Amino acid sequence: MVVFAGQGDPRRSMALLWRAGAPADDPRPRPGRRPGLSVDAIVGAAVGIADAQGMAALSMRAVGERLGTTAMALYTYVPGKSELLDLMYDQVLAELAERYPDGAGWRPAVTAWAEDGLACYLRHPWVLQVSQARPVLGPGEYRMLEALLGALRGTGLSGERLRRITGTLVNYVRGAAGAVAETRQAAAATGVSDEEWWFSRASRLAEVAPDFTDRYPLLGALEQDRAASYRPDRPGAPGDDVPYPEREARATFAAGLAVLLDGIEAAAAGG
Repeated sequence: MVVFAGQGDPRRSMALLWRAGAPADDPRPRPGRRPGLSVDAIVGAAVGIADAQGMAALSMRAVGERLGTTAMALYTYVPGKSELLDLMYDQVLAELAERYPDGAGWRPAVTAWAEDGLACYLRHPWVLQVSQARPVLGPGEYRMLEALLGALRGTGLSGERLRRITGTLVNYVRGAAGAVAETRQAAAATGVSDEEWWFSRASRLAEVAPDFTDRYPLLGALEQDRAASYRPDRPGAPGDDVPYPEREARATFAAGLAVLLDGIEAAAAGG
């Protein structure tokens, strides 16, 4: 399910995102306001629901119940679910660091930014359902991009190339997070473990395509290498508590990021 941000009233959404205009979190008694409620409290409750149950469980009613009130009581603070989604998305991105020290060079700084982004998306996997086609334009989103630009400053790149590289890194981290998130969700969603799924289909593949390695020699060689290194229960090895498919997805993320950074380094060296 893909959800598009920025569908609410632009004036109200932008004012809430930037906490501009009317003091929505003003604790002083005002008509229609419930003691103890605030925009931040509502957004926090909504994020908690989405984290625990997914985007499908999110509704103004569910948020109200979590806060011990009604959906109607929330509308004084947040106009509706569309505006709430923008606020949730931007609050999650605001968890990321404001800057990444580049004293050891830009590569470690960009790597730290990417790893933090991956971890953030995996804490809140529902965020990956929010389309990037239309940005939220909130302070959390801009701060995340500003931090990446600060980390890339040491490359000396600027203008169009820097803008494209920034977009590439953002898309790469989101894509990698999606791959890891899906490996976590697959067993619960299907009722079949990864080991059972692969074993049942790999054995059938050998039956229906006994000439697989002849037809696809390059893939066959890669699969042989993977099978030789497949040790899902490596005793005593780092990451034993992480299932094998997720370890593979994370290793792919690290390898791909290194290649991207090599490319950025080459672009920077080329002037």
